[in-house]
Amino acid sequence: MSAIEDIEDDRGELRKPFLHTGSWYKMQGMGSRQSSITGSAQVLRDGSVSVLLCVLIVALGPIQFGFSCGYSSPTEEDIMSDLGLSLSQFSLFGSLVNVGAMLGAITSGQIAEYIGRKGSLMIAAVPNVIGWLAISFAKDSSFLYMGRLLEGFGVGIISYTVPIYIAEIAPQNMRGTLGSVNQLSVTAGLLLAYFLGLFLSWRILAVFGSLPCLILIPGLFFIPESPRWLAKMGLMEDFEASLQVLRGYDTDISLEVNEIKRSVASTSKRRTISFAELKRKRYWFPLMVGIGLLGLQQLSGINGVLFYSATIFENAGISSSNLASVGVGVIQVLATGVTTWLLDKAGRRLLLIISSSAMTLSLLFVAVAFYIESSASEDSKLYSIMGILALVGVVAFVVAFSLGLGAIPWLIMSEILPVNIKGLGGSVAVLANWTSSWVVTMTANLLLDWSTGGTFTIYAVVSASILLFVILFVPETKGRTLEEIQSSFR
Repeated sequence: MSAIEDIEDDRGELRKPFLHTGSWYKMQGMGSRQSSITGSAQVLRDGSVSVLLCVLIVALGPIQFGFSCGYSSPTEEDIMSDLGLSLSQFSLFGSLVNVGAMLGAITSGQIAEYIGRKGSLMIAAVPNVIGWLAISFAKDSSFLYMGRLLEGFGVGIISYTVPIYIAEIAPQNMRGTLGSVNQLSVTAGLLLAYFLGLFLSWRILAVFGSLPCLILIPGLFFIPESPRWLAKMGLMEDFEASLQVLRGYDTDISLEVNEIKRSVASTSKRRTISFAELKRKRYWFPLMVGIGLLGLQQLSGINGVLFYSATIFENAGISSSNLASVGVGVIQVLATGVTTWLLDKAGRRLLLIISSSAMTLSLLFVAVAFYIESSASEDSKLYSIMGILALVGVVAFVVAFSLGLGAIPWLIMSEILPVNIKGLGGSVAVLANWTSSWVVTMTANLLLDWSTGGTFTIYAVVSASILLFVILFVPETKGRTLEEIQSSFR
């Protein structure tokens, strides 16, 4: 009996994807071999174009993710005024996206494993749309909170599924670049929320927040399912067809097909592992790296800065605080774009070391500027200078974060987790990320009210811890296939 037959016997009845792509790309491929190539068949023949189109469609999810993070910054004063919320109530509203995301994270891995990556994104998109509409039509805090929870639930699933899907469809030499599109889309969504918040009321802005997922829903019907997931489910015909359309119909995929089949066969004979087996390095080490990176990423304070950037800039004495937030958003998108270009050249580990080092220094710089500013009178020249320096330091922190710690933890998580614990391990890692984010966003406003300089000092200590963690534990994954990376832990 072959390895693949063993897998099918272990499963009993093969699963079908929740969103089955049907045979459109198979038929297109057959037609492209038998006739001249025109229209969409020509697009599908070029593997790089096909993969890029898939990435751009699923990137609508992270755009909505970023929009959720940025929404609370330009809307704080208006929502508090219109609905009569206190500072603590609005802080609760801002942080509830993280609570919803924690709930989504708990289920994200199992949903993505059971019904496929595309089906998981569909399940994420629907509550996202409902949540934004609930916020838009909210008459009191209860609808506001409910909408934020629903929106967060979808974000939690998106934050796991999109990096996994991109890593599983991308060619080895493009995986870093395409994987960083996830974080680039998050920053684009954040900038969109900041920019539109200058002109739109908070209710209209919430309607705009639903648009990325409204476009994503029909887009999911036009992209293939992850070939690695199809192989793991034993759907071999669909697996090869999906991989062929992703690589181009003129490409010989036999080597990649055989490598994926061997990897699936070696990890799928037992579908679950015991807790005792997690003590083996092949499991505990990638789990520890994934959880550590994603948890520490948020404890650095990035979401506290991005959620409440307008408040931070007001504390720095910047009169046009919302406009300054837009400027930070633009810089973050540009810096993340540079990371997208660098990832497959410089490598993950080097960029993480540079990023966390620069974050630590910039956060200490901001803390010192705020400490000095707090001792100066508001009408003095020193107060104005320190406010400008604090703004420069915040911008430097956001740039440093975007150059490494923003995109790379998600990419590494999607690369290093073994196939048979990817669902559980990925859920735990994403849960750690959103739990940390909740702690930061729930406390950021209160900490800033206590001491702005003290808040940034705390974040600087965490960033220094990230640097130490990267140096001691994080491996380089550049230039290796997913199967090579995961087999290296055995």
